[in-house]
Amino acid sequence: MKLLQFFQYVYLFFAVLFIYDGFASLNDGTNRSIISFVFAGLSIFMFFFRKRFRKKFDDKNN
Repeated sequence: MKLLQFFQYVYLFFAVLFIYDGFASLNDGTNRSIISFVFAGLSIFMFFFRKRFRKKFDDKNN
């Protein structure tokens, strides 16, 4: 189960990368920044979803 806990934080890493990319491409005039911010939001959502799911799974086993 340590592997699932590790991948939970990978989502936060990708969220930071997408937020950086969103701000870096904000002045391009394309929709790339919006897509990056959407992916960042999705990554943050997945972090909390996985965290909640892992906690439920650990409580179920104990």
